[in-house]
Amino acid sequence: MNKIKLPKDYTERMKRLLGQEEYETYINSFNDKNVRGLRVNTLKISPEEFEKISPFALKKIPWTDNGYYYQDDVQPAKHPYYFAGLYYIQEPSAMTPAQLLPVEPGDCVLDVCAAPGGKSTELAAKLKGKGVLVSNDISNSRAKALLKNIELMGVKNAYVVSEVPEKLVSRFEGYFDKILIDAPCSGEGMFRKEPSMVKSWEEHGVDFFAKIQKGILDSVVKMLKPGGKILYSTCTFSPEEDEASMKYLLENYPQFHIIRPEKVWHEFAPGRPEWVDGPEELKNCIRLWPHKLQGEGHFITLLQKDGEDCQKLNFSGKKPLKIPEDAVEFFSHIHMDLPLENCVQVKDKLMYYPDGTLDMKGYRVLRSGLYLGDLKKNRFEPSQSLAMALKMEEYDFVVNFKAGDVRVIKYLKGETIECEDKKASGIQLICVDGFPLGWAKANKGMLKNKYHSGWRMF
Repeated sequence: MNKIKLPKDYTERMKRLLGQEEYETYINSFNDKNVRGLRVNTLKISPEEFEKISPFALKKIPWTDNGYYYQDDVQPAKHPYYFAGLYYIQEPSAMTPAQLLPVEPGDCVLDVCAAPGGKSTELAAKLKGKGVLVSNDISNSRAKALLKNIELMGVKNAYVVSEVPEKLVSRFEGYFDKILIDAPCSGEGMFRKEPSMVKSWEEHGVDFFAKIQKGILDSVVKMLKPGGKILYSTCTFSPEEDEASMKYLLENYPQFHIIRPEKVWHEFAPGRPEWVDGPEELKNCIRLWPHKLQGEGHFITLLQKDGEDCQKLNFSGKKPLKIPEDAVEFFSHIHMDLPLENCVQVKDKLMYYPDGTLDMKGYRVLRSGLYLGDLKKNRFEPSQSLAMALKMEEYDFVVNFKAGDVRVIKYLKGETIECEDKKASGIQLICVDGFPLGWAKANKGMLKNKYHSGWRMF
């Protein structure tokens, strides 16, 4: 038996829910090794292309389009491809919610409990740079980690916000086509992977989180357009936080109904309405059990709001910005689709707003859209986030290294490195195997490092 000590109240409840035979299978799964996964960032590379260049062995996760298992003996977070934003390290079951929310390019999407960004970055990849993603987390410190992952993955159309959901309603009522709620929960599905969550379960219990979830639902339903979809997920098995929360939503907001996602893997279990004396449509919910698949526990529900689909918003609405002269010459070498009418100067910073009509004054916003760079005296300094949002062919001056070149690691550590082109000058986009890492300034055969100091490899 594993060394994780599960609370007696928890094990007795699971026996009642599952029955003795399935409970034994479930509890024995705690002896299995945790599996590790990464999700390919399709904003930068397709899964098929990544398979060809992957430096380590991969095995496809069957319920995802772009998720893979990797072995314990590799460290993907230390490879240059990680720093190029080619993949996000994520627990396999946790890939499922964003996978099952049918986001399309041009949608307005909200990830209401977004940190650290695993689900937001997949939603952004589905948007393909079109439309708007609002990634929100109530914790300002966690939202900072969210911001880094948004920028690392090359997302250019996201607002990173740190507010309580209730406050978002006043600005975003009826705004979103799709909303993802990865709700705070008691974490029962993660006990095997993170035994420390057992203590939180003992301290708070399931009712504490069920109340929080209902409050989030009360706010979020107001921000969805008619015809829009909400995906609700938790990493717990508790009926009070899963089926009961969905029962609460259906009873209080009759314009919503539960729909079956298009792609449901055969090992996913249905919801259990009998656990909460709920309606039959709760069977359309999905539960991932660790004894039935290679992943941790999750609960997922896809809901749709009655009404006709609304037309997509027109995201432009301002006069084109006259880019300061210091930046004009630099942007003449940028070939990214970046509508000038949505570029804004904020003090000494140049920003690209995906929705030029969206006023976020009065909200805690860590980033609005894509931070392009800083306007210095007589020069423009491009940002790390702009480098990550670019493709190599979208900038005229590039230094491209092979992944095995020692200069790549030196660059990621913030060191000055040599440049083979002794005539190169000015701002260069540093790439690894054709994928941007950041900026450097070339001068007399040397590359002065401009890599973000907070991102450096140590």
